[in-house]
Amino acid sequence: MDIAKNWTDYELIDSANGQKLEKWKDITLIRPDPQIIWKNKTSPNEWEKADAIYTRSKTGGGSWEYKKRIPQSWNVKYKNLTFNIKPMGFKHTGLFPEQAVNWDWMIDKIKNEKREIKVLNLFAYTGGATVACLSAGASVCHVDSSKGMTTWAKENVASSNLQDKPVRYIVDDVIKFVNREIRREHKYDAIIMDPPSYGRGTNGEVWQFEDNIYDLVELCSNVLSDNPLFFLINSYTTGISAKVLENILNICINKKHKGSVYSGEVGLLQKNSNIVLPCGIYGRWESLQK
Repeated sequence: MDIAKNWTDYELIDSANGQKLEKWKDITLIRPDPQIIWKNKTSPNEWEKADAIYTRSKTGGGSWEYKKRIPQSWNVKYKNLTFNIKPMGFKHTGLFPEQAVNWDWMIDKIKNEKREIKVLNLFAYTGGATVACLSAGASVCHVDSSKGMTTWAKENVASSNLQDKPVRYIVDDVIKFVNREIRREHKYDAIIMDPPSYGRGTNGEVWQFEDNIYDLVELCSNVLSDNPLFFLINSYTTGISAKVLENILNICINKKHKGSVYSGEVGLLQKNSNIVLPCGIYGRWESLQK
């Protein structure tokens, strides 16, 4: 498992009984996590200091309970990257700190190239990967069907002082956009995708990870340049093995562009313990070292 160890503004303090206690810079939050099925708290006294708790409703959804007044949004930094954190109505904060593992990887890949790298970031959400790639010197096409999340991504890019870098924001259904790029014969040197487990497009199109991920990766192979750098699939879909993503990349990408294909998990190390919280899986294709 790849563990995000280099944070200074984020910390997993404790976890137990389906909840995690986290510190986001100066704000401490309690949020649910289905992976946490153990019951013993490592630091029981710390839980009383939480600034806000997200509680799920038995009828669906949930809400925040604020123990004290906290800002509507605040910044956290990861190395030279800055992100805006906002507690949202469906438990999220707009950032997945375990993704720092993938940010470091793609930054390293881009910086080691002696050419301009064009990145296509699909299901790009609030732009964590967009910010990372821009900081490394790439140009990015950021695609997400949510106008609100895209606005948030623009805020993150500006907070990292990257607003003058070459970035294009597209609010659209991912599959429709990729099909248009194929017709336009537009090509990208790197593709990142973080598809949801389930979702609906702008016109009610249904997305189901198990049913659609293979076809999407195969479709995206048609917008890769002749000399691609990497292809990253990230997933939080329950029940899907990282090996599945590796197999799809071998079938769809490696048959056209011989490279290295591998997969794994990302996670977070709990403070003052040997407990690691599994947070998601990835599959990576990357060009062979020259």
